[in-house]
This record gives sequence, structure tokens and C-alpha cells, in this order.
Amino acid sequence: MTSRNKNSILCPNCRKLISADESRCPYCGISKPGSWWKNNLLTQGVSSADQIIKAVIYANIGMYIISLLFNSRLPGLSFNPFYILSPENRSLLLLGATGTIPVDNVHGWWTLVSANYLHGGILHILFNMFAFSQIAPLVSREYGVYRMFIIYTLSGIIGFRISYLAGVAFTIGASAAICGLIGAAIYYGKSRGGTYGQAIYRQIGGWALGIMLFGFVVPGINNWGHAAGILAGAVLGFFMGYNERTKESLLHKILAGSCAIITAIVLCWAVASGISSI
Repeated sequence: MTSRNKNSILCPNCRKLISADESRCPYCGISKPGSWWKNNLLTQGVSSADQIIKAVIYANIGMYIISLLFNSRLPGLSFNPFYILSPENRSLLLLGATGTIPVDNVHGWWTLVSANYLHGGILHILFNMFAFSQIAPLVSREYGVYRMFIIYTLSGIIGFRISYLAGVAFTIGASAAICGLIGAAIYYGKSRGGTYGQAIYRQIGGWALGIMLFGFVVPGINNWGHAAGILAGAVLGFFMGYNERTKESLLHKILAGSCAIITAIVLCWAVASGISSI
């Protein structure tokens, strides 16, 4: 029993217990599941969706706190609830806000990543993180955690890229990425159909409608980013598929790991370059 346990591993693709000497996983068919390059952090990834969801939330909170510390003065309270504990535009610019002004005149294209982790006030980040914590588990369950993170990251980048092309001068926030998850959930519900699929479609469609109406009522909302994020999420959901059609593969894990590495590098660069510019 002891010898067998030592030679047993979890398949890096389907996570079933198998022998390390198997030439092919008897459950999912992946070749050489015991090879070292298929059993590292990048390919094995994380054990649950909660880990990535919490990591995204912590990264957003961390960048928000850092943006407040970059203020030239202590953030004060405001009669306008949207501006309570707000970082200065200068702080956001230093940390990688995006739009035509930052991209063309200050930082460049890396802000398409960093801007997804910046927020303009306490209500801004609370609303976005609440929405993310509600929608990300659903998308993780139906698409898998790796595809969820790929959709989140790429939708944010695409949303800000489209808003840049539309001439939005200065923009931040996780809402474009969150809208990508909404778009993927809408596509899933419509594609799957049935009672469950239609329930998802109606519920998440209500979220999308509410976000778009909110954007037209409240000034300063990046509607281009929201709309582009929803469309990007639906398209990514279509091309990558969901669990009931195709299981997550090693490629999805590598792509999600690449998104995580790029995001970490960009955020570290944003903080380091911001500190050097103060």
C-alpha cells in the first residue's frame, strides 16, 4: 500500500488518482501524465475556483489601497458617495489608468491590463467586487476556473482597447472584465437552453441590462468598455466552449497561467514605476 501511494499521482488534466508510470491516463487519455513538465504549478494550477476568485479580489483591494497611499494628501470624506475615499487622478495615472491620454502620452499599452485593477472610490470597488463574487463562481462552474480567468482577463483588455478606439480619454475599473463574465454566462444560457439555461440567460441578462441602463443614467461610465466586454465574453465563451461540451484542457491551464503571470508582472511594474515617479 505504501509503495503504491508513492507511485500514485493526480492526473494533471482530470485530477483522478492514477499511477505515475501510466503512459496515458485511463480516464481522460492525456499522454504521459507523470512527466515533470505536466506536474508543476503552471500546468496543475489551483485546486479550487475560490483560490483564483479570492486572488482577483485581493489584487483589486491591494491596488485600491496603494492608489490611496499614492495620494498627495489624505483622502477625505465627500458629500457625493461616489467620491468617498477616492484616489486622485494623478495616483491612478501613475498606477496604470488607461484611455487615450495614458496610452498615447504617458504609459502605453500595458495599461490595458493594469486599469482593470484600479478603482475610483470605495463604492466603485465594492460594487465591482460584489458583482465579481456573484458571477465568477457561476462562470467557473460552467466553464471551469481556468477558462473563467482567461475570459475575465481578455475581456477587460478588449473592453479597454475598444473604449480607447472610441476616444475614451481616461478610464479604470474591473467592470469591463466583469462584463466579459456576464457575456460568457449569457452565451452559455442561450446555447445550453432548457429550463436551467433559460434561467441563467434571464438572470444574467438582467444584470447586463441593469449595467447598461446604469451607464446611461450615471455620467462618467465607460459604456464602450461595458458593451465591448460583454461581446468579448460571449465570443470567447463560444470559441473556448463550456464544460458540458468540452472539458478544460492543458492548453486552458497554460493560457490562464500566462494571463496570471502577465497580470502580476504588469501590476508589479505599475507599482514600481509609480513609486519611482513620486
